[in-house]
Amino acid sequence: MQATLPRHEIVLLGIGHTNAHVLRMWRMDPIPDARLTCVSNFSVATYSGMLPGALAGQYPRQRMEIDLVRLCAANGARLIVDEVTGIDLNQHSLQFAERPALPFDALSIGIGSIQDYGGVVLEGDLLLAIKPMQTFLDRLTQRLEQLRTSLADRALRVVIVGAGAGGVEITFCLPGHVRQILGEQVELSLTVVQAGQEILLGAGQGMVRAARRELERRGVQLHRGRRVVKVSTTGVALDDGSEVPADIVLWATRATAPPLLSELGLPTDDRGFLLTNDTLRTTTDHPVFAVGDSGTIAGQSTPKAGVYAVRQGKILWRNLRRQLENRPLTRFVPQRGFLKLLNLGDGRAILEHRGLTATGRWCWWLKDAIDGRFMDKYQDYKPMTMDEASAPAAPAPMRCAGCGGKVAGSVLSRVLDRLDVPPSEHVLLGLDAPDDAAIVQTPGGRPVTVTVDFFAAPLDDPYLVGRIAALNAASDVFALGANPLAALAMATIPLGRPRAQEQLLYELLAGSLAEFRRMGTTLVGGHTIEGPQLALGFTVLADQGTAAPLIKGNLQLGDRLVLTKPLGTGTLLAAHMQAECQAPWMDLLLRSMVLSNQPASTLVEQCEIRGLTDVTGFGLAGHLLEMLRPSGTAAELRLDDLPLLDGFVELTQAGIESTLAPANREAETAIGVNEALRSSPQYAALFDPQTSGGLLLGVPERHVDACLDQLRQQSDVPAAVIGSVVEAEGAEALVLLE
Repeated sequence: MQATLPRHEIVLLGIGHTNAHVLRMWRMDPIPDARLTCVSNFSVATYSGMLPGALAGQYPRQRMEIDLVRLCAANGARLIVDEVTGIDLNQHSLQFAERPALPFDALSIGIGSIQDYGGVVLEGDLLLAIKPMQTFLDRLTQRLEQLRTSLADRALRVVIVGAGAGGVEITFCLPGHVRQILGEQVELSLTVVQAGQEILLGAGQGMVRAARRELERRGVQLHRGRRVVKVSTTGVALDDGSEVPADIVLWATRATAPPLLSELGLPTDDRGFLLTNDTLRTTTDHPVFAVGDSGTIAGQSTPKAGVYAVRQGKILWRNLRRQLENRPLTRFVPQRGFLKLLNLGDGRAILEHRGLTATGRWCWWLKDAIDGRFMDKYQDYKPMTMDEASAPAAPAPMRCAGCGGKVAGSVLSRVLDRLDVPPSEHVLLGLDAPDDAAIVQTPGGRPVTVTVDFFAAPLDDPYLVGRIAALNAASDVFALGANPLAALAMATIPLGRPRAQEQLLYELLAGSLAEFRRMGTTLVGGHTIEGPQLALGFTVLADQGTAAPLIKGNLQLGDRLVLTKPLGTGTLLAAHMQAECQAPWMDLLLRSMVLSNQPASTLVEQCEIRGLTDVTGFGLAGHLLEMLRPSGTAAELRLDDLPLLDGFVELTQAGIESTLAPANREAETAIGVNEALRSSPQYAALFDPQTSGGLLLGVPERHVDACLDQLRQQSDVPAAVIGSVVEAEGAEALVLLE
């Protein structure tokens, strides 16, 4: 988070062609005293112009994707991946189903469009919509895999509904993807259904004729002037009573407005798109802009095409700044014509410009070059560096946040050794045998488990930070088999206007309360201070009950060690600070960190678990040794069995690690390992500090299968058996095997 909270909030809803330009310009020239927040349903944005090429296998799908996680991190913007449910126009805030409303001083809506089914009866599962494009290739691949066994003696039948530029390009490029998945020998039958009398509405006759010749040459069946009235379990029914059999139906008809736009309380056109004036601001007094397909300029008939959205970017960027400064807005004047390029999927393209039509490889090279230059602007994820003149001569290293920001365990241990901590008859578990939490008993009362945990915010999303902080703090009491009763918050809030501080603290505590409610407890108080960095934590009070606590040192010989979450959060969060954590990696990282350890802790009685701990800042090796030493045992681990978060191996091989990892390696003195394994990413994972990490369970062998089965039912976050508890021999308490 910033050391001083900004005065203005600019929000981009949807990161399409136009809003992406604002995000790019923010990197070059951010608006002073303002924060940019991007809100998207997905952590990547897809460039529609390159989808056919990716479908044809002309380049990897990553080439058509903008990684919003990395781009926002590199450009100093905040990213919220969630679904918006509405706008409060009176309060100027975006509404969500669960998380707090997001205030804005200027909002740009660019959520694109969806396919129009126009009252078609939909039955079965043959239909595959092109949008959302972020998931199209995955959905198509899954369907093709499902059909593989049924195509032994017949052709794959695909119907494409819609013969605009998108539908025609997909028809040309689809065979490449089908053969990549099902093999070169597969037969493919393609049919295109077009409601109008001609394909490629809006294109010149030269391009139309060239495309029709290419469709005929490839044996594509074309039904013009026919509408689909029903998609059934066997194919499509047309309005003339005929039927076309199909295994897959791809819907590529004209765009219509997403339902959300009609629920915002803003003026719309007859198709449901937001009405704007020629400054791209909606036709109201509210500071809300609508761009790309989402907006329609009143009195103009500009088609829904990406080329116009790209040109709107410069005007939107200028007008967002002018909106905050209360200056007159700039008009957008759409161009009259533009270069059209149609990908044929075989290394050629059809070109049309100012009445000229051409077909050939050079046309594809031109299209590839134009698209490539466009994407290069948004796939540059290197963080902006300070100007050399203003940069400090020797900048301090960037310190990790989350549990990677802990003081080293050796430092803490030496401090405790130097202190003369007085004993107390009320302390049942304390610093004489440190565990995940302390247990105290008031005179005549039940034992109460107490823990405290806080960290510097590892993410620029206060609601998520609140959720993770609550789960991370409560994990210590779950590891002792206690039930949370209440929590007290500790928060450090950056300087800023009271309104900004209030919103930040509200989002933090709303996130934490969402998790405390799920675990059956509540917030009862706390303390806040101002400081240079956002930090949050909780003291958690829990009922220990009358049973003996599940302390770390209860491991038994023969126990199998089960880890309930993959390792790697420290490295991935460190990478995120450097804009190196890819969106798919971040997606799994967040799913893991917001997975509560409470359900896993309920397996203790069922699986006769006697020893467990949670794996947090001191890493797997440090926390496992804390279990082995008081148990008088050792452990054998197979490094290849360690579950790792996606991206951990790649990032480790690139030299990225948490700033706490070197201190955690002090545990190496108790580890026996083949020297050849010390350079492996799996070995590095032993010392990676975990934020909201999983539980490490000592499970009797007879219960291992049942334990893993229960963990799989609780979550799709992978758990694994990583080793066994064995007799201690010599100084090596932890032995690593290949």
